[in-house]
Amino acid sequence: MLELNQIQETLLTADRWLWLIPAFPLLGALVNGLLTLAAARGILRLPPALHPVLACLAAFASFLASWGAFARFRASAEPLQLAQELFSWIESGPLKASFALQLDALSVSLVVFITFTAFLIHVYSAGYMKGDPGYGRYFTYLNLFLASMLILVMAKNLLLLFLGWEGVGFCSYLLIGFWYQDEAKAEAGKKAIIVNRIGDAGFLAGLLAVYTLAGTFDLGELASGKGAFTEATATLVCLLFFFGAVGKSAQIPLHVWLPDAMAGPTPVSALIHAATMVTAGVYLVARLHFLYASAPWAALVVSVVGVVTALFAASIALAQNDIKKVLAYSTISQLGFMFLAVGVGAYGIGIFHLITHGFFKACLFLAAGSVIHALHGEQDIRKMGGLLKPIPLTCVSFVLGWLAIIGFPGFSGFFSKDGILWHVLATPNPKVPYLPHLLYFTALFTSFLTAFYMTRLTLRVFFGEYRGDAEVLEKAHESPRVMTFPLLALGIGSLCVGWIGVPEAIGGGDSLGRFLEPLFSLSTPVADALSHSMEPIFMLLAILVSGLGLLLAWYVYGLKHVVSAKLLQLIPGGKKALEGKYFVDELYEVTIVRWVKGFAQVVSDRLVERLLVEGLVDKGVTALYAVARWMKGAQMGLVRAYLGYIAIGAGLLIYWMLK
Repeated sequence: MLELNQIQETLLTADRWLWLIPAFPLLGALVNGLLTLAAARGILRLPPALHPVLACLAAFASFLASWGAFARFRASAEPLQLAQELFSWIESGPLKASFALQLDALSVSLVVFITFTAFLIHVYSAGYMKGDPGYGRYFTYLNLFLASMLILVMAKNLLLLFLGWEGVGFCSYLLIGFWYQDEAKAEAGKKAIIVNRIGDAGFLAGLLAVYTLAGTFDLGELASGKGAFTEATATLVCLLFFFGAVGKSAQIPLHVWLPDAMAGPTPVSALIHAATMVTAGVYLVARLHFLYASAPWAALVVSVVGVVTALFAASIALAQNDIKKVLAYSTISQLGFMFLAVGVGAYGIGIFHLITHGFFKACLFLAAGSVIHALHGEQDIRKMGGLLKPIPLTCVSFVLGWLAIIGFPGFSGFFSKDGILWHVLATPNPKVPYLPHLLYFTALFTSFLTAFYMTRLTLRVFFGEYRGDAEVLEKAHESPRVMTFPLLALGIGSLCVGWIGVPEAIGGGDSLGRFLEPLFSLSTPVADALSHSMEPIFMLLAILVSGLGLLLAWYVYGLKHVVSAKLLQLIPGGKKALEGKYFVDELYEVTIVRWVKGFAQVVSDRLVERLLVEGLVDKGVTALYAVARWMKGAQMGLVRAYLGYIAIGAGLLIYWMLK
């Protein structure tokens, strides 16, 4: 049997083991799926606990393989890139695409993060979904979801990346509509995949444009400068890919699917929001940094859409009362911060925030699931309060996630959010000179709103007096250890993981930044507008703004409850607009959905029903019936008649042959 150090040495030295990282969850999905089908058909009788055990083992094995690869990167003195071509995938004329995986500083950082958080969510799911009749099906989908994320991140070419991109979209549809017997949940799943398909049309167009201009989909060849990309063509390609990112990462105007995606099980929400599903768009922009660096107008669009979405979603979160929807709009807002970062060229900081956000958002969602579990399905925060006593571990975890997302000093979100704000202000924009200041103050105000609505959520759920059914509170209890362990682990991560990117200006080593720097160095603009000596001053300003949001929310919802009822009425129609999410869904219903449904109804009624069904099918049946009646009449049962038919036929045949 191999010693532990021998196993590690094997993982560190053999590039051929890269395929194991996505293969483990893919194998877990296959085995769980086959066992679930066999059990459904009565072929096997399996203990329900087998499904989460297999799924968790697959996720953990993938994490170990990822960590082995990461250890090799950390041990290397030079920037490292590993690649493995498994087989030739598509080959048609000049078009060639292989099923090839790669790991560089960006992808290896993300696969470790994805597999670790996914493993914890798998463990949590074992307790949360216990007793559900679709137990095996759920873990099959969850493993397949993880495998798709890993393929997306590790793809060496854009076609394989698109396969993973579509894989996570398909799995999200399966998991959001997991309880498909409920029509509302099934509709949420359909809405997610339809809106994503709209964005994916932009991704497909970008693929065609890249191949037309460069003749390759290989990311390494594209990064090395292959292809006739001018600023205009690079801008076109970047905008097309960004449209795909807008759909996947729920940015304006394709953000409407993500709040409805809360219809799925809460661990699914955690995996969608924390790992590389909704953040896939941010990853795509960072992966194509060499194109966005040569397309300043496209990068400007990315940053503007990001900051507008961040402010837009944060304002909606102020008035939501569903605990999961508050967190959903929070995710949309935080994704806006990430796009703002990569839009100004701070790719490393954008990825840093992606990782820190993954920890605290997974923690918040799983804690919300624990709250819902304790209150027997209740999600309305107006019927909560005072839950600190019955579910203290859940409260501690949620508080850690809350402090991280509002940027409390020392927590993970503090360092990544401050890094974004600093780089936005310090990076000049030659196209629009005053844009950095506008982006900075908009983002700063958004961080104020974030502190306000997250403090509101925390206070209304865990503090004050309970406002729901007393019988529900009496039965409320802490979640089992299989759920609280992942919660606390993610809570600790929300506190500690930010220290991997502490800026050097305040005494940190910025190890993540230095790790990613060789990859992004040629695409990152020089932030020379402000001296780094001023960074602590602007960091203090960010702390004061977030602190003001926290204190104001504490005053409104913690001390003076009468104020909260009047707060949103200060602006005429403001309360109704925020609670109605600015009526974007209603606008789409009137301007797009209703017309598309009407057109589909006309096509279905007039073209399909009347022309095809009533016209071709019905008339064809009538004609066949007439032929059958004629042939029936020819069957009279008289031998002499049949001999006559044969004679006539033989005569006609002889005439034709002699003619």
